[in-house]
Amino acid sequence: MNHYETVFILNPVLSDDQIKETVKKYEDFLVSRGAKMVAKEDWGLKKLAYPIQNKKSGFYHLFEYTVDGEVINPLEVEFRRDERFMRYLTVTLDKHAIAWAEKRRNRDKQKA
Repeated sequence: MNHYETVFILNPVLSDDQIKETVKKYEDFLVSRGAKMVAKEDWGLKKLAYPIQNKKSGFYHLFEYTVDGEVINPLEVEFRRDERFMRYLTVTLDKHAIAWAEKRRNRDKQKA
């Protein structure tokens, strides 16, 4: 089981219900394939550094999870097929990145 982090940007024209439905769909996709969700973060609507698909903003979300490596390719194929996704990036976290992500989550909890 590897530790992964996926950040994705959803189309800004989606309603709150559509965003929640999309995030839930892909969380269920991962969990149904044996993933253990470590953290989920909704970063909200953010301005993009450059236009993507003629859009200047997007809804950012982050999933942090552990799963076998063979699940990542089908996940990314689903992202490419879904027109609600503007961009996505999945990275494998090493021990230093895992420690940093945990520190970031704890810092965010203290702010709230």
